[in-house]
Amino acid sequence: MNKKAFILAIITVIGWSSGFAGVSASLKGGFTPGNLILYRLFVASLLFLLYALLPNSRIRLPDKKDLPLIITLGVVGITFYHVGVTYGQQYINAGTTSMIVGSAPIFTTIIAVLFLKEKMEWYSWVGLFVGFFGVSLITIGTGDFSLTFSKGILPALFATICTSIFFVYQKPLLEKYDPIELTAYFTWASTIPLFIFFPSLIENFQTATLEAHLAVIYVGAVPAAACYAAWAIATSLGEVSKLSTLLYLETPIAILIAWVWLHELPTILSMVGGFLTISSVAIVNYIATKKNERKGAT
Repeated sequence: MNKKAFILAIITVIGWSSGFAGVSASLKGGFTPGNLILYRLFVASLLFLLYALLPNSRIRLPDKKDLPLIITLGVVGITFYHVGVTYGQQYINAGTTSMIVGSAPIFTTIIAVLFLKEKMEWYSWVGLFVGFFGVSLITIGTGDFSLTFSKGILPALFATICTSIFFVYQKPLLEKYDPIELTAYFTWASTIPLFIFFPSLIENFQTATLEAHLAVIYVGAVPAAACYAAWAIATSLGEVSKLSTLLYLETPIAILIAWVWLHELPTILSMVGGFLTISSVAIVNYIATKKNERKGAT
């Protein structure tokens, strides 16, 4: 693996992992979910705008025929994703949220099978079953070991499904546009609808703590902007399939950061469920990669 690509990918994973704790810190510091999402994505949009104004920027106007898909994916994959994650984290901690979002490859697979008519191997079905069992344990674990679950679970699952749709349907656009360029389009499209929160955000500015402001600026500048740019560069330098395996580190790192930053830890049952979910995704990916390598060798 390319050394520079590996370093950039590791930095990206750490940055994305820290976003969950950053959201929790922003909420605890006085921001309401809607205001937090607008503030965060406005920071990211502003940074992409500054990048677009650079003399050597690769960002150009998109084709008109691509605008409906770009706008739809921006709203579903970024706006709706952040709405689900942020509203969910009012009721569940950062580590638990990261475990649920870590199950995104499971939903991506289901969407690909149902709507793109992709075929699944037997090991993928096994991984899918184990993954859902893991998500079930996370769900039960948030309800203090009862057969109920926190109302933060449904928004987090909604966010996971939205990001899964985003990853499936952005593929045709990635073949046409530069990754950073496309991420800028998505970010701008996702931010515009959120300006309905602008009046309340102005009021919220005065009541939120300094720590909350710094946390929002951080999650906007680093996980929502810089990390996407770093990941785009990394994928241009190395093999996407190999770099993607590093994403399995996101959940344990997110739990560690939440523990250090916020002194939060998921329940034991949720952590077991998270381990099963992420392990199922990692093992299926590993088997598929090895099978493809053997096919290539023959």
